[in-house]
Amino acid sequence: MAVGIVRGRVRVPRPVPLKPFADHFSSIAARYAAYRPRYPQALADALAERSPARDAAWDAGCGNGQLSVLLAAHFAHVYAHEPSQAQLDAATPHPRVEYKCAPAETSGLPDASVDLAVAAQAAHWFDWSRYVAEVGRVTRPGGLVALVSYGIMLLDGEAGELVARYYRDDVGAYWPPGREHVEDGYRNLAWPWPAVEAPAIDMRAEWTRDELMGYVATWSATVKRAELVGTGAYDALGEKLAAMWPDGERRTIRWPLAVRLARR
Repeated sequence: MAVGIVRGRVRVPRPVPLKPFADHFSSIAARYAAYRPRYPQALADALAERSPARDAAWDAGCGNGQLSVLLAAHFAHVYAHEPSQAQLDAATPHPRVEYKCAPAETSGLPDASVDLAVAAQAAHWFDWSRYVAEVGRVTRPGGLVALVSYGIMLLDGEAGELVARYYRDDVGAYWPPGREHVEDGYRNLAWPWPAVEAPAIDMRAEWTRDELMGYVATWSATVKRAELVGTGAYDALGEKLAAMWPDGERRTIRWPLAVRLARR
């Protein structure tokens, strides 16, 4: 328990500081913006359809604003918050999107001010209990709360097997804590509000081999392994893929989205 501060006869507890921001992507923000897959418009459409109103949405941990911009097609104002300024520097401007460098746990938004609170591929980095409290504070009663994540990519054939082996065997030990929540579709992140049925939505891309390797280079585990022991495993993956995947050829890659919804 935190030590109290005595003011007169009242003992006021010291605020417990937020855990340090786990910044895994600022150093590769430009690469992240270039190579991360893009959310489908169908995701923003589904969130808007289930939102009770469309005055304001809050996208916490927005990264470079991929989902924020899609939401702006439906909402009059989108608050796009991200603790990494480098990520925001790579964000796409939009007249209805207000970017701010701020943590998800302390948004600075007014009470009951948003109709939708969403975190996409970000909630596993949050101080979860504090984020839930902040969502409860800023979301209007009846508003929609949403978590979105995508885990292991699906690619057919031997190329897909190679990438899966790299994910599991080569960089598996270098994923930071929290990755397990992505792999289980955020099912173990509990919140106190009743669930809302979520649609089944896939994220898809038609990528060349170089685009795929650019994406793999943005994995936090790839970055960490490269920092600690070098790029040997990543380079070997590229060589193996080059032997079976011609330059310029595009292949379909799919990420089933895990979408969890609740009614505030």
